[in-house]
This record gives sequence, structure tokens and C-alpha cells, in this order.
Amino acid sequence: MASLLYQTIEQISREKHIEPEIIVAAIEDAMVVAARKYYRTEEDLRSKFNAESGQIDVFSVHTVVEEVADPLREISLADARKQNPSIEVGGEVTAVKPTDVLGRIAAQTAKQVILQKVREAERDTIYNEFHTRVGELINSVVKRMEGPDLIVDLGRTEARLPKREQSRLEAYNVGDRLRVTIRAVERAAKGPQVIVSRADPALVQRLFEMEVPEIYDGTVQIRAVAREAGERTKIGVESRDKDVDPVGACVGMKGMRVQSIIRELRGEKIDIIPWSEETIAFAQKALSPAKVTRVQIIDAEEKRLEVIVEDTQLSLAIGKKGQNVRLASKLIGWNVDIKSEEEKRREIEAQMAALTAPGTPLTELAGVGPKTIEKLEAAGITSVEKLADMTPEQLVEIPGIGEKMVEKIHQSVAAYFEALESQATAPIEPSTEDEAAAESVATDPEATETTEPTELTEAGSTEASEASSSEASASEASSGDVLPGEAETASAEETPEDEETTPEDKSAAAVVDESAEKQEKSE
Repeated sequence: MASLLYQTIEQISREKHIEPEIIVAAIEDAMVVAARKYYRTEEDLRSKFNAESGQIDVFSVHTVVEEVADPLREISLADARKQNPSIEVGGEVTAVKPTDVLGRIAAQTAKQVILQKVREAERDTIYNEFHTRVGELINSVVKRMEGPDLIVDLGRTEARLPKREQSRLEAYNVGDRLRVTIRAVERAAKGPQVIVSRADPALVQRLFEMEVPEIYDGTVQIRAVAREAGERTKIGVESRDKDVDPVGACVGMKGMRVQSIIRELRGEKIDIIPWSEETIAFAQKALSPAKVTRVQIIDAEEKRLEVIVEDTQLSLAIGKKGQNVRLASKLIGWNVDIKSEEEKRREIEAQMAALTAPGTPLTELAGVGPKTIEKLEAAGITSVEKLADMTPEQLVEIPGIGEKMVEKIHQSVAAYFEALESQATAPIEPSTEDEAAAESVATDPEATETTEPTELTEAGSTEASEASSSEASASEASSGDVLPGEAETASAEETPEDEETTPEDKSAAAVVDESAEKQEKSE
């Protein structure tokens, strides 16, 4: 018959869901700690629990050796044979330590050790139970609130429902019953921490498995789920039986099955989409309720799709704050780029214009010789823009182009585009010479008088024109501001031939006549 102590141990094991042997081992360890503290010894102590009598014995153990090196743990063969004549080297000799003298302090120490061992065993049991159940749907009750997080009761232990794992549509109160999924089980200093979720996509999947018998028995499979908790969920389903409609099975008669799940999720919208192995076909369905015109794979390695919709369907395809296209992208597993028909048309027109537009000829590049240009043109590179798009590896493949020439071409192209940039960004200012010339024409009367007669005396004698030219040159040389060409242009623009001669023009003509007379007398 089991002792009262052992019956108590069995009761604790049932309450804590741990094996009785674990509690017995904890009690034995506690007695060893208490005895060591009382006797103040470094001997090898052991404890043994008797389930029938309830007695806990503590005894010291010495190992039999030929020569004793550690008297606290070893005993000579001769001394050991005094207690047991048949013992050999390597055996063990035990000596019982009285436990009735341990006292209150030793008993308190034993109690603390027992509680600690039982608590550790309970933590290990909880961790071993829940870490294999990640993703499972369980029932819970809201127990209390700790800041933004909720503490829910799972029955055997408590779990944490963090703010990030809560649905935005839901408000929680103490005592509310919730269906949650186990998101993770973490080891912590205070014991295993079970994290549960109401925002996990697995919650929707588990709810469908409970509500739809075809999913539970495997006739209909859930292939993908994309969810934004509190807003919308897209779920891709596939039927293994050609006679069973996967979407109809999930919706149920008059939508009863899906409506039950929507109520559980507090009104969250759910899109049920038939699964397809073909990416393009599945992408067209995943963007529902929008109607897709066409889908094109842009990059298979990076998984990029381009989806074209009608102009009126663009906002519906994108969804509120991009939600529809974002969920469709998660469901497909590809990056989706949505464009309207008008946007695509403009893009194609721009590409065609870029292809047909003439480029800058290669002769504009400084530092690239004619022979190199001939080799580049022979390879189909006829503009600086095309040359800039070429990689060094592609240029080396052109016959007659070496690595040094590639480097030279690269520098020339870089210099060309830098020059273009500087021209585009530099402000347009008049040069110093232009400013000086304009100021000279405006302020120097001699320069004005000597530059205008060139136009006025064209019908006169050749000698007069020569004299006026020489005097104008002398005047310009003395002033050093106005060039003859500039003065003639300004004069021609300001004094048309069909206008009457002004008094200033007449004085200028008189100067020319006087210079001509002086020239004749000198001859």
C-alpha cells in the first residue's frame, strides 16, 4: 500500500501534468541538499525514497580503491572488506546519514528545491506540448490585459496575444471567448511563453477546415492564403475531384459556410479564388473583382508580372490603398505591376519615339579616331547614345576594339555627357566682350560716327570709302572696344536704307568729305 506522501505526490503529478517519478526525483535531490547543508560535508551523498513507507533515506557513498587519494569519496579495499568481505575494487560502500536531526532550516531548503524542480518540470512539459502545435486552432478566454497585449487562458497555461497579432476590427473584453492559432512557443526565464494570434492567415485556413467538410476530408485543398487582418483575405482553393466545385463548396448553400467564417472574423471580407498552376491564368483571377485585360511575364527569375486593365478598372484592381493588388501579389507569389490601357499606350509610344529618334553621331566624341568610329558603325553602333548603353564586355567583342580602346571610349562618352550636363545647368550670361562692345557703342560718339559712313557712302567715290575705312579702323584701334563687323551690323539694323538721313548722319558725311579732300591734296 502506498504511503500518504506518495499519494500526495500522485495528486500533484495529476494537477501539474507531470510524471510522479519527476516529483520523487525532486524530493530526493532536495533531501541531499538539506543533508549537505546540515552536515557541512563534501561527501558524495545520495537519497532514496521508499514509496511504501514514505521514508526518505540519505547516505554517503565511498568508492573502493587500492590507494585512497580523496578520503571524502574513496575508501581502501581493506577498510571496505571490514563492512563487506566480498567487495572488490571499484565497488561502493554506503553509510546512512540520520535525517531526523536535519531541523527546520533544512526542511525549508528541501521545500524550495522541490518547488523549483517541479516548476522546471512543468515548464518543460508545457513547452514539449505546445511547440509541436504551432498553427493549431484552439479556444481561449481573455483573462486580463497587460498594456496593449492580452493574456488569454488556454486551460493548462496562459498565452499572450500581442497587439500586432490582433485584428483591427475587434475589441476585446475580459471573459471573451476567442478562437486563436498558436503562432510560436518561446523559452523565457519565467517559463515557456506561448504566443497566439488572431491575425495569422492560418486562422482563416483552420476556420475553413472546420466549416467545410470537403476541406476537412481532403477533397478540396487550400493552396494559398493572403490576409490583411480586419480588412480582406484572399484564399486560393483547388478541387481534387473534377465533379466538386471548390469555390461553391467553400461558399456553401446561400453562402452559409463563408458567412459563418465572416462572422467569426467580425465582418472581414473574404475572396475565394480557384487555384491554377498557370501563373497568368491565376493572376487574372487573383485580382478579382477587377477584370483583367491581359497579363505578361516581365522577368521569370525575379517573378515580375505586368497586368493591363481597362481605364475604368484600374482603381478597382489596385484597391483601397493598394490592398487588392498587394493581397493578389502575396497570393500569387509574384510582384505585380498594374497599368491601364492608356498608360501602356503612352509607354509604347514613348519607346517607339526613342527608337526612331536620331541619335548623336559618333563624330561628336572627342578623342575617338575615324578608324575606331568605322569599326563601331560596322558593328551597328551609330550614335553616342547606343555606345553609352554598351558594356565593356560587349565592346571588347567588336573586332579591332581592345581593352585600352574601350577605356578611351568610356572616358570620351563620360566627357561628352558631362559637357551636356554642364551646358544644361549653366545660366546664360553675356560675355565680357559683348558687354564691353555694347557699352562702347552706347557711350563713345567717335566710334558711332566713324562706323556709320561705311553704309552711307557706298555710292560715293572709292577713295572716300577707303579713307573712311582707314579712319574708322584707326578710331576702333584707339578705342579697342568695337569690331567693324559688329558696328556695321548694328548700324544697318538701326538705319535702314529707305529712311531719311538724320543730322548725325550728315555730320558723319561731312567728316568723310573732309578726309577725302585732305587725301587728294596730299597726293
